[in-house]
Amino acid sequence: MQRGNNMAKTLKFVYAIILFLFLFFVATEAGTELVECEKDSDCPISWHEFFHNKCYLNKCKWVFRFP
Repeated sequence: MQRGNNMAKTLKFVYAIILFLFLFFVATEAGTELVECEKDSDCPISWHEFFHNKCYLNKCKWVFRFP
């Protein structure tokens, strides 16, 4: 009896880890789209309060805006 209970808990744990890893990798892939640029004005306008886009190595990157 105890063996079956432990196997069920282990299986639930494995399913939870697989789900977490899947969601983690999907979320990290969503933010990897970079825009090509030559100067800062080529980057899209950021409406975020603390970050803005800056051209770095011909890619637009999020940069923290110091208040």
